Amino acid sequence: MNILDQPYELSAESIRFYQENNFIKLKNVLDQETLAYFNELIGQEVERLNQVHTPIEKRDTYSKAFLQIFNLWRENEEIKKLVLSKRLASIAAGLMACKNVRIYHDQALFKEAGGGFTPWHADQYYWPLATDNTITAWIPLQATPLEMGPLEFSAKSQKIVSGRDLEIGDESENQIRQNLRINNFEHVIEPFDAGEVSFHSGWLFHRAGANNTGQMRKVMTVIYMDAETRLKEPQNQNQVNDWNAWCPGAKVGEIIDTPLNPVI
Repeated sequence: MNILDQPYELSAESIRFYQENNFIKLKNVLDQETLAYFNELIGQEVERLNQVHTPIEKRDTYSKAFLQIFNLWRENEEIKKLVLSKRLASIAAGLMACKNVRIYHDQALFKEAGGGFTPWHADQYYWPLATDNTITAWIPLQATPLEMGPLEFSAKSQKIVSGRDLEIGDESENQIRQNLRINNFEHVIEPFDAGEVSFHSGWLFHRAGANNTGQMRKVMTVIYMDAETRLKEPQNQNQVNDWNAWCPGAKVGEIIDTPLNPVI
């Protein structure tokens, strides 16, 4: 667990790659001991808090993609050590070239055995944030081969705006896939080694395949924003919902400085 407070050596080449492509995969961010510990702990919390019991075949596309549990750092003091770790936060700040970052929120994304694909989407459609300086750490809690449904990226796709107004679902999968193909963006599909973590920006288009194994694909995510980020006037109902859920009490035009959004 000591690794969570140890710096990760970000190379100039890694920063350059992220700035250009708006995603990066970094190896050995977590060691085996820490990974195994949080695999078990977060798995227990997801099992305890999960309210979805409908069989997969009776769910819609979004619900088939994963079980989703938010803000586990508020539920468990041990998980808080991961979510608020200086190791992860310093990587996020270094890639975005900002002095400090805040938490927007965390979420566990567990793709069940036989779980469906995660449609193409851009996360920031949901966020009432007046900045593009946002980043998500995608933390697989085990080695994640292609058949388990690792995260896939459309490199450099943050440059286009078509599709940014689509919530995640069948429509986003079809429209964004076609647009990305027409614009010839590189589609990056790779397995994740144990301890490997990816970081991607809020406007980068990404998806994940189905889980065709007999195991749960366990992933923890942490969303960071520049510490100076201000709340913007929401542009859709999902952004209103996010405002109320993840930064309650924040005011439009002011820095998002609430108990749920600490600076790391």
